[in-house]
Amino acid sequence: MSHTFRLIVTGLHDCYYNMALDEALLESTAGGSLPALRFYGWEPPAVSVGYFQGLTEEVDVDACRRLGFDLVRRISGGGAVLHKSELTYSIVMPLDHPLAGKDLNDSYRILCAGLIEALRLLGLPALFSGINDILAARPGGSAAEGRKVSGNAQTRRLGCLLQHGTVLLDNDIDVMFEALKVPREKIKGKLIEEVKDRVTNLRDLLGRAVSFEEAAAAVSAGFQNALDLEYRAESPDAKEEARAAVLARSRFSTREWIYKR
Repeated sequence: MSHTFRLIVTGLHDCYYNMALDEALLESTAGGSLPALRFYGWEPPAVSVGYFQGLTEEVDVDACRRLGFDLVRRISGGGAVLHKSELTYSIVMPLDHPLAGKDLNDSYRILCAGLIEALRLLGLPALFSGINDILAARPGGSAAEGRKVSGNAQTRRLGCLLQHGTVLLDNDIDVMFEALKVPREKIKGKLIEEVKDRVTNLRDLLGRAVSFEEAAAAVSAGFQNALDLEYRAESPDAKEEARAAVLARSRFSTREWIYKR
């Protein structure tokens, strides 16, 4: 049986709007709206930290200002992430939805199947790794020997599940380590090389640039195929946009929220 989802593509926005609209869609779904799958990007680039993280322990705030990166705190868990050259998705559904799984690990496994299928459609072998990562290899390679191309995080509120994550279109590990703090500066070079060995992106995997639009089309088809989705292409409604504006202004862009512990 297919599952009907709203398909919402909002393009590039600042980090405060992006996080606010994800929460507005969560509230809307809790109020009875259809589940939603959303695609978006970040302009300007930003560093987000997980709900439980201390921002100043994880992020070099001065470096981010110098680089022109905004700062925001997510409502989901996980670690600090530089959002720059990527496709970000969010998927929202009630906890009693058939695709929500029986627990956190089960829901990650079910939903990340959409990303694995998207990468397959692009010609890339991929597999689910650990709790919430996706590894991919170059065409003809072994997924088991792949590197991380997607990280995902989740929160559960108001009887609903919100999962959001990234597919890296390109990346610059050196710039990422300028924005993020390293526990001991003298091991920074070693850590950068280790991360370069573990993390990849679609440009490196495919040997060509992949646009936001191409990636969104692949991930849309991946979720549709893997999860048997039927889409209703929509934009956020006026109530959701208004709620997102309030959340962006009153919470996500405030110092109190960004720096909270």
